[in-house]
Amino acid sequence: MSTPRVLSIASSDSGGGAGIQADLKAFARCGAHGMTAIVALTAQNTVGVTAVHELEPEFIRAQIDAVLDDIGVDAVKTGMLFSRAVIDCVADALEAIGRPLVVDPVLVASSGARLLREDATVTLVGRLFPLATVVTPNLLEAQALTGIVTEDRAQLCERLVAMGARAALVTGGHGGDAVDHLYDGHRHVSIPVERYATATTHGAGCTHSAALAAGLAAGLTLEAAARQAAEVASDAVCHGLADIGHGDGPVDALDVTRRRGA
Repeated sequence: MSTPRVLSIASSDSGGGAGIQADLKAFARCGAHGMTAIVALTAQNTVGVTAVHELEPEFIRAQIDAVLDDIGVDAVKTGMLFSRAVIDCVADALEAIGRPLVVDPVLVASSGARLLREDATVTLVGRLFPLATVVTPNLLEAQALTGIVTEDRAQLCERLVAMGARAALVTGGHGGDAVDHLYDGHRHVSIPVERYATATTHGAGCTHSAALAAGLAAGLTLEAAARQAAEVASDAVCHGLADIGHGDGPVDALDVTRRRGA
């Protein structure tokens, strides 16, 4: 059996909790080989984001092409893309790739820092939604993207699909109901998720979308991959590292505390 290959096109979190760092841990947890095309560097920790350095589109494209030309991919996920120029570059690279694409529309960090420029939202929807196998916003992101202030995840998913995505999954970490909701344009699926009374959620969204992409890369159906993602993300929060940093601690998809025998 060949090893699933998953490419994360996203930004680096210098604190190691979210972004490509979280993606690589989630890929490893799911038995996939993870690769990266970094679009921006963030000066970030558990408390907040203090600076963002965007990479040039030519170099972003060079990273993607290097991976595709030699290793190839079975699935791709996008995370924080930051600007219109980056989104256009990524969309151009992925238009003819013919592999499952998970678009995690990262808008704002849990600390409140904006991770997608306001003028880039229309580009994200217009260029990447039509290419996406599924988009995976959290509740707040789904509300912002659709302009609908509701906790009805089914309604939000339907609107996201109407905006161009083939399927939408609104995650269950926010709001009154602890449930991921998936809509593929035909069928609604609710996936209950565990919530834990712990401040170790930094990177939960990245972990979820990465685990979803890894599932698709392994040949799982969208629903099965979504259920895997819910389980992996929830477990990563449960075993999060509360002793790391002074803000919300990072999730731990690899459960390093258990592995070191603590």
